[in-house]
Amino acid sequence: MKIKQLGNTDIRVTPIGMGVLTIGPTQLNLSVEEGAHIVRYALERGINFLDTAEYYRTYPHISRALDELAPSFHQNALPRPVIVSKSLARDYNGMRRSIDECRSALGLDQIDIFLLHEIWEAGDFESRKAAWDCLTDAKADGSVKAIGFSTHHVDAAAKAVEIQGVDVLFPLINYKGIGIRDGGGKGTKEDMAEAIRAASGQGIGVFAMKALGGGHLAKDYQAALDYVCALPGMDSVFIGMGREKDVDDALAYFEGCLPDGFTPETSNKRMFVDRGDCIGCGACVSRCASAAIALDETQCAVIDNSKCVLCGYCGPVCPTRALIFL
Repeated sequence: MKIKQLGNTDIRVTPIGMGVLTIGPTQLNLSVEEGAHIVRYALERGINFLDTAEYYRTYPHISRALDELAPSFHQNALPRPVIVSKSLARDYNGMRRSIDECRSALGLDQIDIFLLHEIWEAGDFESRKAAWDCLTDAKADGSVKAIGFSTHHVDAAAKAVEIQGVDVLFPLINYKGIGIRDGGGKGTKEDMAEAIRAASGQGIGVFAMKALGGGHLAKDYQAALDYVCALPGMDSVFIGMGREKDVDDALAYFEGCLPDGFTPETSNKRMFVDRGDCIGCGACVSRCASAAIALDETQCAVIDNSKCVLCGYCGPVCPTRALIFL
């Protein structure tokens, strides 16, 4: 698989990355041993790019996989993976704690890429400026190699070219526009694609999230990946992987081995709510004809899987892409 350079950094990654959230406690809730196996399987199959975050609670799974593969790294039989992590911290000290926690949990002196997690609208960056200053200092002292931010928002992604020191951008984009926001309303895939092109044109490395729309576009697997991978300026695409089959399918796509009309097996999948993204708007509750979704006491959506028929109609109405088909 061809290795690509991320923007103007010297970081080189595979065009596909493993989204590690999938194995964590908010989704498949795999044990450390089970999760480490999937991470290790992806790395051994040739994927060298891993995405995690502080609130995913998957550091133990990655750490176990890194420990198990240490002999292969030392013997240069496998390249060490490029790891992306993120924090929701809003101040300097909070971000420093997040960076240090990541380094300690993974047993690494330097994290390859560390991001401000989920910039909500362009103005959110200003309110988290102290956390950004910490990332800048961490890059200067060598505890982090490259910095940037993740976002679902077009206006935030467009701001990347205006912010000094942004090395990478991690935007949400898919061919249906599921979950894309702009300011306080819905955004378009066309506008996000333009923000990606502009960022890349300024030497910013770009890697995408939610190409499959949180699983809602799995039936259009090839078309969905074709769209994102062909976007001008796109360096790599993360796909959530929680099973060996997920890894195999993704690699088959990037190696050109998928049969025409391929659709992933979904009979064992179910709906999840990403509590970090849910804003409690109730749109999914109103849309669900099976009465399988409700808001709990914290105003977060919860799914009764005994009632859910996996129709997927709730996904497109969620403004923040908090509903995941996995």
